[in-house]
Amino acid sequence: MSDLVAEDEIKGFLKKLPEWEYEEKAIVRLFEFDDYMEAIDFVNAVAEISEDSGHHPDMDIRWCNITVSSTTHDAGGLTEADFDVAKKIDTLVD
Repeated sequence: MSDLVAEDEIKGFLKKLPEWEYEEKAIVRLFEFDDYMEAIDFVNAVAEISEDSGHHPDMDIRWCNITVSSTTHDAGGLTEADFDVAKKIDTLVD
């Protein structure tokens, strides 16, 4: 199991991920797309990143809006894996 990131370290990690927010032991970001198929292509790309990383964020699909939430469930909070996956996801749109 991975080590939890200390509460005082989370802000430092988020400085490198300015679009992500810290919410209840998770980091969360909303992605907005122009059409549904573009959003689904994004979901599929996130799925590939997740499989390659062995770390799977939750995704909520609402038409052209995808909310991605990452936490390490078996650790009970955030680990470096959450921030690593978030950084890779950001490369899909930023």
